[in-house]
Amino acid sequence: MPSILVVDDSAIDLKRASLLLQKHISEARILTAVDGQVALEIMEREQPQVVVTDLQMPVLDGLELVVKAKEKFPLIPVVLMTAAGSEAIASNALRIGAASYVPKNQLANDLARVVSRLLGAARERHNQVRILGCMTEASFCMENDRDLLVDFVHHFRELMQKRAVFSENDCFRVSMAVDEALANAYYHGNLEVSSKLREQDSFSFDRLAKERRGQEPYSLRKIYLSLNLGPVFRVVIRDEGPGFDQQSLPDPFDPSFVERPCGRGVVLMRSFMDTVEFNDRGNEVTMTKQTNLETA
Repeated sequence: MPSILVVDDSAIDLKRASLLLQKHISEARILTAVDGQVALEIMEREQPQVVVTDLQMPVLDGLELVVKAKEKFPLIPVVLMTAAGSEAIASNALRIGAASYVPKNQLANDLARVVSRLLGAARERHNQVRILGCMTEASFCMENDRDLLVDFVHHFRELMQKRAVFSENDCFRVSMAVDEALANAYYHGNLEVSSKLREQDSFSFDRLAKERRGQEPYSLRKIYLSLNLGPVFRVVIRDEGPGFDQQSLPDPFDPSFVERPCGRGVVLMRSFMDTVEFNDRGNEVTMTKQTNLETA
């Protein structure tokens, strides 16, 4: 059963909005609060799907509630009920995170419609998380396109967050490790641009990478990535370059190595993941890390 939290210090307006929502969204449970501070406490305890709030209230007003709700409960949309003359404040609230607003003189016409639309989006997010929770493996074959790889890492981090595979901090660290491994596959693997060139002349490094993006065979190469989501997270990233000699890698934990502009990706990968292993050819890396998922 979805729940909707209505917040207003006016008993009359609070009852009016609550009754409208109950009438048109009969399957919903209606919660109420008389100010923003009480609303935050209820949000913490009940996790409503949508919050509908007045703008002007004591203790914590609607604008402050939008800010705090966005910070603490980013997935719970907040709808503002605005009185005449508060349009500028409502516009500001939309810029800082409110999902929508409804003028109080239009509640009967618009409130239930706006809230119903947001409830539908909340159901979609919930079902998406359930579906993602069923995923145990995934494989990707990606063009050698740096923008695509950056977008992939962004969506990968969102997936990890939705699945609650790692803590928030570990989500960031694992995403960084994956990003560094993909960057290595892109630059040093498929484009065959040496990290030593970056150390000597970063401008020449970027120029050569740009040139090779449009040249064969470099432009035809792909990056392959596979994920395994279980008690131990496993990611395998392979490029189509010639590979490298692992013995040529300097010790990433040598203090002098930290000052060098290249090779830091290996430091991050080994620091953020439990294991990092390259194949004999040097064009594939396998990384693992313990997750929060229980053994089936």
